[in-house]
Amino acid sequence: MKILLHSMNFAPELAGVGKYSGEMARWLSARGHAVRVIAAPPFFPQWQVAEGHSAWAYRRGDWQGVDVWRAPTWVPARPRTLARLAHLASFMLSSLPLLLAQARWRPDVVMVVEPPLFCAPGVLLLSKLFRCKSWLHIQDYEVDAAFGLGLVRGGRVRRMALAAECWLMGRFDRVSTISAAMLAKAADKGVAPDRLVLFPNGVDLRAIRPAPPRDPEAPNPAGGYRAALGIAPDAVLVLYAGSLGHKQGIELLAEAAALLADAPALHFVICGNGPSRAALMDACLRLRHVHFLDLQPAERLDELLGSADIHVLPQRADAADLVMPSKLTGMLASGRAVIVTAHPDTELGRAVTGRGVVVPPGDARALADAIAQLAACRSRREALGAAGRAFAEAELDQDAIFRRLEAELLRCLANRSEQPASP
Repeated sequence: MKILLHSMNFAPELAGVGKYSGEMARWLSARGHAVRVIAAPPFFPQWQVAEGHSAWAYRRGDWQGVDVWRAPTWVPARPRTLARLAHLASFMLSSLPLLLAQARWRPDVVMVVEPPLFCAPGVLLLSKLFRCKSWLHIQDYEVDAAFGLGLVRGGRVRRMALAAECWLMGRFDRVSTISAAMLAKAADKGVAPDRLVLFPNGVDLRAIRPAPPRDPEAPNPAGGYRAALGIAPDAVLVLYAGSLGHKQGIELLAEAAALLADAPALHFVICGNGPSRAALMDACLRLRHVHFLDLQPAERLDELLGSADIHVLPQRADAADLVMPSKLTGMLASGRAVIVTAHPDTELGRAVTGRGVVVPPGDARALADAIAQLAACRSRREALGAAGRAFAEAELDQDAIFRRLEAELLRCLANRSEQPASP
C-alpha cells in the first residue's frame, strides 16, 4: 500500500502530535507499506524554524525509511490571528507542487491531518486526479476552536467557515478523529457513519514506563531534572509538559502556584514553548518555587514524566470536546497522578475520572486545593497513578491502535467503487 501523509506538523524528534505523526509513518513503513510525507519545516511550539531546516527552500530526505518532503513555510514570530492565517496559507500554497509531484508515484491513499483544514482542497484535488482514496484525520476542530476561543469573530464569517468545513469533510472517503465526542461532532457536521473512524492518540508503552518509587531520603541522581533545577528529593514536583498556547488556559497554573506559594515542599515545573510562555513567565517572576524548561527532546520524555509526582493538564472550558490533548497519554502511561481542568461530562473529564482528579476549568482555587490534597497523600497519588497506567495499557497502546488503523486503511482500499457522500 502506498500512503501519502500530508501533515504540516511532522517533527519526530520532538514530543507531541508532530512526533506521533512520525511514529505512525515509521510504523506503517516498518510493516512494508511505502510511506511519503509532505510537511512544513519543524517550527512548533517555538514558532521558529528548527536548526538544519529552511523556511524558504524545498527539502527532501529520509527518516527511518520514510520519504519526507518539506515545503517552504512562512513562520511568524508572533502567531496572532492574521499572521497565523497567512502562515497556514503559505504552507497550503507551497505544498501544492509537492502534491502534484506524486503523479508518477500514484499513492493508494492520501491522508491529511487537521489542523490545518486549509490543505483539504489540495488533497481532495489530488485524490480525484489520481483516483486514490482520501482520508481526513482531525486532531483539533480548528474552525470551532478559533471561534470558541475568540480568536476569530463574526456570525456571518462563522457560518461561512462552518459551511465550508462541512462541505469539505463530506467529500472525504474517510474521516477519523481522536475521541468519541469528536467523532460524534463529525457526524453532526454531516459525515456518514460508515465513513467515520475512531483513531485515538496512543502512547509507546515501552518508551514511557512508570519510574521506580522514589526514596525521599536518597539524593537526587546526577544529571536528573530535580538536581538540575535544585529541587530537593523529598519535595513534591508538579509538572506541566506541553505547548504553551491559547487552548490550554495555561495562565491558571500561575494563579494556582501563587495560591500555594507558602507550601515549602511544593515545586512547579512548566516545560514547553509557545505564544503564552512569556506572559506566564512574567506572572511567575516572584514565585521561586516555579521553574521553567524548554521543550525537551523525545528521548528524555520518559525521564521528564517520571520526575513528577503530579501532572497537571489545564484546559479551557470553551475548548472542551473540540480537542483531546495528546499529552494526556504520556501522563497516564507514566504512572503518576493526573489533575485536569474539565467538566466531568466532557470527553477529557470522562477519560480521567477514576484514574485522576477532575476540577472545574478556570477555577484556580479548586486546582490549588486539588494539588495540595494530592501533595499531602502519597498513597492516593500512587493509587491514581497505577489506575492511569492500567488504563493506558488497556486502551492507549500505540501498537494496537496502529494495527487498527492499518486494518481500516486496507478496508477503505478494498472497496474502490465507493464514492464520497454528497455534500
